[in-house]
Amino acid sequence: MAGKMFMRVEEVAEELGVSVAYAYKLIRSMNEELKKTGCITISGRIDRKFFYEKFYGTRGQSERSC
Repeated sequence: MAGKMFMRVEEVAEELGVSVAYAYKLIRSMNEELKKTGCITISGRIDRKFFYEKFYGTRGQSERSC
């Protein structure tokens, strides 16, 4: 799935080794965080860069932009 901007719930569940239901909860939570910064979100999908920042710390919080 390289080259795609968003991760779908199935990909998040597989990446983290969690159930699809729990992946939906995580995506909802991350999307709420993004909305607070003014970003537009899509239900059931999460920005790939934000996901990796959040779970693997690839970028500092102050560097986040939409």
